[in-house]
Amino acid sequence: MKYNVQLIPIALELLSKIKDKRIQKALRERIEKLHNEPEKQGKALSGRLKGYRSVRAVGQRYRIIYRVDNNKIVILIIGVGIRKEGNKKDVYSLLEKLIDNINLDLE
Repeated sequence: MKYNVQLIPIALELLSKIKDKRIQKALRERIEKLHNEPEKQGKALSGRLKGYRSVRAVGQRYRIIYRVDNNKIVILIIGVGIRKEGNKKDVYSLLEKLIDNINLDLE
């Protein structure tokens, strides 16, 4: 079964802020690979991001955070960015702050 991949506006914004076009391209290519068997890729997240998954990309430094909706056969990308543990620009820290305000309506 092939899933439809959707990026919410915040994910598109985060992706567009990455200056290096080669990294952007690599991230987009990795996102495309999520079309097939997304639940077998990445790892399940916990805490405020429970229900989401994270897959590594571009030399293991970047993360793509997504949710799989099997009822609609959709993968919703909510964030893309670099992992900088302890830094306010860390993709996980940023998304934990924004998660309550992110519009996750798939319709």
